[in-house]
Amino acid sequence: MRNVIDRKFERRLAGLINSRERGVLRGGRKGVEKESLRVTPDGTIVQSRHPPALGSPLTNEHITTDFSESLIELVTPPFQESWELLQYLCDLHQFVYRHLDEELMWSTSMPCAIDGDASIPLAQFGNSNVGRMKTIYRHGLGLRYGRIMQAISGVHFNYSFAPALWEVLKDVNESKQENQDFISEQYFSVLRNYRRFGWLILYLFGTSPAVSKSFFATRETTLPALDADTYYEPFGTSLRMSDIGYRNKNQSTVSVSVNGLDEYVRDLSNATSTPFPDYQALGVQVNGEYRQLNSNILQIENEYYSYIRPKRVARSGERPGHALRRAGVEYVEVRALDVSAFDPVGVNQNKLRFLEAFLALCVLRESDPISRNEQESLDANHLKVARRGREPGLLLDRQGRSYSMMTWAKELLDSMQGICEMLDNGEPARPYMAALEQQRVKIDDVDRTPSARLLAEMRQSGESFAQLTLRMSQLHKDYFLGLYPPNERRLAEFAAESAESHAEQQHIEANDTLSFDAYLAQYLKD
Repeated sequence: MRNVIDRKFERRLAGLINSRERGVLRGGRKGVEKESLRVTPDGTIVQSRHPPALGSPLTNEHITTDFSESLIELVTPPFQESWELLQYLCDLHQFVYRHLDEELMWSTSMPCAIDGDASIPLAQFGNSNVGRMKTIYRHGLGLRYGRIMQAISGVHFNYSFAPALWEVLKDVNESKQENQDFISEQYFSVLRNYRRFGWLILYLFGTSPAVSKSFFATRETTLPALDADTYYEPFGTSLRMSDIGYRNKNQSTVSVSVNGLDEYVRDLSNATSTPFPDYQALGVQVNGEYRQLNSNILQIENEYYSYIRPKRVARSGERPGHALRRAGVEYVEVRALDVSAFDPVGVNQNKLRFLEAFLALCVLRESDPISRNEQESLDANHLKVARRGREPGLLLDRQGRSYSMMTWAKELLDSMQGICEMLDNGEPARPYMAALEQQRVKIDDVDRTPSARLLAEMRQSGESFAQLTLRMSQLHKDYFLGLYPPNERRLAEFAAESAESHAEQQHIEANDTLSFDAYLAQYLKD
């Protein structure tokens, strides 16, 4: 079967290479959403409100909050070039740091020292119906999963292929589908293959093998202690993406198919409309106060955590599933990246270029439907690499057989060579090939992986996880505040956007006409 898949992949790649559009893989649009906890100079989560100078979290498109008031989320627009994206993200960091006074942005995914759920303040979005709904949704998340888990941060990579690719690929595949149906189907091919091969991203880029002991509070853990303040997984790559973090048992009842757009929307709709006894027991309204939006398996679609999501920019008040059903898939959101302590903005160009090539691999490889049994083995592969990815001789399940992770990883990287050559079309410096070679080094030498580097740094310095992260966070702050010359024009744009966002929030609040109950019922209506 593998040879058949390889032949189809090679035929598609050859079709792209032989087309008149040699740069057909270039020009994809990419954006980043990067989360960071605000912490005090001694490394504890701050209790202060989101700084007003950063704008309204409800309406500022580029600087908002995630679960907590203390969890800043920085959002770039889409760019065609990685360097432009990272420059924008760097400027955002510089602007934010100008308004944080003594505070720092925590430089890793796993959180700082936390004094239980009560120490994590819920994000506030004002008095409008939409603002209230956002905060109640987060209150529900805290009840369902615990606030500490929601304090984990990450980097999300948003990507859409260049429109020219679909025209060429449609010819290569000899497809007769309508354009948008074809595009949506290809994006779902990406989703399925990312589920199959995405463990590679955890191995190459996972940077969360350790965590502060306060993360577990009163919960039990089998993780060994590295020092008095740190638990760790000796061969772990990404505790964030393991059953300790987002892949926890609370969502084990949620099964969402990526075998097609209709099935995906159907399964999400079922999960958001089916009551769940444990959540019913929590209550929706208690003493006149909302505790959660509803008592269903998922309150809304965004509650479903996955490594990668199909996305479509929604209209005002439109649910994500409705937007996908209305107009199809527009881009994908890769959600499996840890915040890197080794990069001031949490990510770097080589990582983004590799991800771009990896997504191209996922769209060009054959992508059969995923059965329930296969999905269980794919989930097990991801968990195994998240917890034990650097373990010598690690075996994964490949089509029902045990297979060497390292051998499989080498095969995947080898198959990306032609893709990277296409992405480098017209670029003398060959940046995509350079990004690929940088990842090959990590296959040859496991100590070059960021998870191994983080543990080695802790052992060498004698620092705990929290101490190392605090030191790196301070270094990053010094870097951003020391950048010269600053991009004053863009910083002025951010200041203007922040001021405008406050006015926009006030406008929304002044123009609400429905009661909150009526607004919520209308939003949740299928």
